[in-house]
Amino acid sequence: MENEIQLISDGDGLAIIGHPAAVDRFLTTERLPSKDLGLKRLSSALRTGSTIAKAGSEIADHSGRWVQLTAESAQAMKKYNLMTGSESGVSRAVLTDHGKITGLLEVVRAPSALLTNPAILTGAAGLMAQLAMQQTMDEITDYLAVIDAKVDDVLRAQTDAVVADMIGVELVIDEALTIRKQVGRVSEVTWSKVQATPVQLARTQAYALRQLDTIAEKLETHTKVGDLAKTSKEAEIKVQEWLAVLARCFQLQDAVAVLELDRVLDASPGELEDHRVAIRTARRNRIELISRSTSRLMARMDAAAGTANAKVLLNPITSHAVVHSTNHVATAVVDFSGRLGLEHDRQAWDARRWLDAAVEVRDKVLETGTEVRDKVLDAGTEVGDKVLETGAEGVGVASRFGVAAFGRAKSMMGKASGEIAERAQRQLGSKEGS
Repeated sequence: MENEIQLISDGDGLAIIGHPAAVDRFLTTERLPSKDLGLKRLSSALRTGSTIAKAGSEIADHSGRWVQLTAESAQAMKKYNLMTGSESGVSRAVLTDHGKITGLLEVVRAPSALLTNPAILTGAAGLMAQLAMQQTMDEITDYLAVIDAKVDDVLRAQTDAVVADMIGVELVIDEALTIRKQVGRVSEVTWSKVQATPVQLARTQAYALRQLDTIAEKLETHTKVGDLAKTSKEAEIKVQEWLAVLARCFQLQDAVAVLELDRVLDASPGELEDHRVAIRTARRNRIELISRSTSRLMARMDAAAGTANAKVLLNPITSHAVVHSTNHVATAVVDFSGRLGLEHDRQAWDARRWLDAAVEVRDKVLETGTEVRDKVLDAGTEVGDKVLETGAEGVGVASRFGVAAFGRAKSMMGKASGEIAERAQRQLGSKEGS
């Protein structure tokens, strides 16, 4: 029926299948941006077997659009109460809009055979998986374009053989994608060129993760602020480089998965669902492996920043450097993780103010005697006024005035102690002479 549409969700996106006019009305009503699902690619694949041959021929009369899972599309899913199907992780509902652009859609009690055909649902789920991975590939391309160094420069600057292997694999996969786009399918010849590439990509991924783990281990072995500052500064550059390698590697792994699903759809459509589920599981495992490594690195960077802030009074400049490097690395990791669909819950470290640390020391000194306390309070007040006058320069850990002020406070404390000692000596002398 022309007013019926089917909604399908796989957790990464939402597919809308039905008559072109009905699909357009739904997208207009919900104000959802979409991409072509590529439904017509199922026509040739579903022409084998009597039970699905008719479905393959009817696809030409229907439209399919794909919407990335966002807050808006997730709300649409909740609104229409999609029901879980037999396919792993897939839910769906068939609706009718009565030819209206506005108003609530209704669940169809007896939908057309095409929209409930298992082959259509399985094929659509495979297409959705491809589009979700291609979306991630596009986001990684954007990520690599905005980092400090272009990815080509970063990768070619590496002398490691394992990274060089990835560059060679990149050329093979890019060629296969070009042929797929031109021909519209992945032939046996095309697949034979890329089917061995996952081994090399896995090797590169493991190597890059090991490099991040090595950086984390170096941070863990240092306790001195000076050593932490040096290691943290090196991490600023190295972490960004290895994240770029990981991003490109992940992108190529997704590309191989897209090609694999096309090959299965073309050669063994009955196995498409099993391959889709397997690819989804393997992809999730890769993401979790990367997440463990980046989380470990961020934990070590946070620990380094905590150590630096604890020792800010005696090491203001180097402590500030550690905190700066920590936030720089954390920003890079969070940006990278977001492109892969990961979310690292972390707030940036604030460089502890030198004045806060000085006040703590002052409070301890106040306990040592009334006359010394009065002198320190005077010095502390003068320090506070000066810091407030200097504005932003007095806020950061690296404040040059902070070091000078600490020296002044220390000098005032020494002077106060000297005056007390001299006064006591004079009083003692006067008593002896009387």
